[in-house]
Amino acid sequence: MQNHQMNYSQPPRAPRKKRSNGKIYTTVAIIGVCSVLLSGVAGYAGTRIANETSKDNTSSQVYTQTPATSNTTPNTSNAGIEVMDVSGIVAMLRPSVVEITTESVSSGNSIFGQYTQQGAGSGVILSEDGYIVTNNHVIEGANSIKVKTFDGQEYDAQLCGTDPQTDIAVIKVDASGLSPATIGNSDDIQVGETSIAIGNPLGSLGGTVTTGIISAVGREITIEDETMTLLQTDAAINPGNSGGGLFNVKGELIGIVNAKQSNTGIEGLGFAIPISDVTNVIDDLVSEGKVTSRPVLGVSLQDITDSLFSSSDLTPGVYIVQIVPDGTADRAGLKYGDRIVSFDGQEVSSAREVKSILRHHAIGDEIEVVYERNGRQESANLVLYGPVE
Repeated sequence: MQNHQMNYSQPPRAPRKKRSNGKIYTTVAIIGVCSVLLSGVAGYAGTRIANETSKDNTSSQVYTQTPATSNTTPNTSNAGIEVMDVSGIVAMLRPSVVEITTESVSSGNSIFGQYTQQGAGSGVILSEDGYIVTNNHVIEGANSIKVKTFDGQEYDAQLCGTDPQTDIAVIKVDASGLSPATIGNSDDIQVGETSIAIGNPLGSLGGTVTTGIISAVGREITIEDETMTLLQTDAAINPGNSGGGLFNVKGELIGIVNAKQSNTGIEGLGFAIPISDVTNVIDDLVSEGKVTSRPVLGVSLQDITDSLFSSSDLTPGVYIVQIVPDGTADRAGLKYGDRIVSFDGQEVSSAREVKSILRHHAIGDEIEVVYERNGRQESANLVLYGPVE
């Protein structure tokens, strides 16, 4: 088990205006309500279904809470079934999870004119002085973000940074003496372990606790065209739980809840972002306001299938359709129109497969890419770089 400790000392960034892209979340657990601002029109409502930087500082101690050890001894019932009493762990964990409410103003072509959309989600405290991690989709497009802690205190929050690729965001409130969560190691999780989810279901039931087990690890789930590798749990996950914590019985944060399968007749399929996969993302968002430690290819990719351009002579596969000057691909000599045949020794036929392989690499890694250009296959060695400034 590995616990992480960090100092987050830089001042929070002012909230940044985010573009609205009209996404509809069909699986993520966030709930929202819209209220009309037009005179004479009321009651309009809807549902929005619903990431080691260390600087000298005296207050931003992160991940320092010691896991409780009481009340975790299995009890045996008359039927001989082990029952884990996690009440002591839960009592310690609940102050580390907050309620989040947002407001965003829409001025689209609605017949109601301009209206305010309200959303609700959850977050997990990272430091005593107010850094909080949540989901990107919880705060996306928000004009204002408010946080309510377990003791009932309410704060205005500022946005530090977001990362849509991992669905992680970090916000900051002006506070002291908060109860930060202890970060666990999600790489060590085994199927069948007890899981504890804490969040704000339905946007009004803050501090709600549900328990279950880890049903699966390494689940590849596609949400809004982003393929994510998630933990699966059968702990009850509901709208408003997004951004809340998934904990183990040691009281360690092992995941950030971000989705549930909500099709009719389906129960017990909740998902969370493994915390070990996003600690670097969280560090970047706190210190830089954006992700800087993740390599990028500097290209836009397009999948071509048999059903697309069937009358052309294009071979089905994944093609480069845009290239960033001086980016990773450009420096390696790749060009617009190249078809990527293999990436890091693995044959690929889709952008999703390329992205999946890239996630396992870091800036500075060198990988081989085989590509097809003008009917001939060639290869290039790519040194992976970060985003071009």
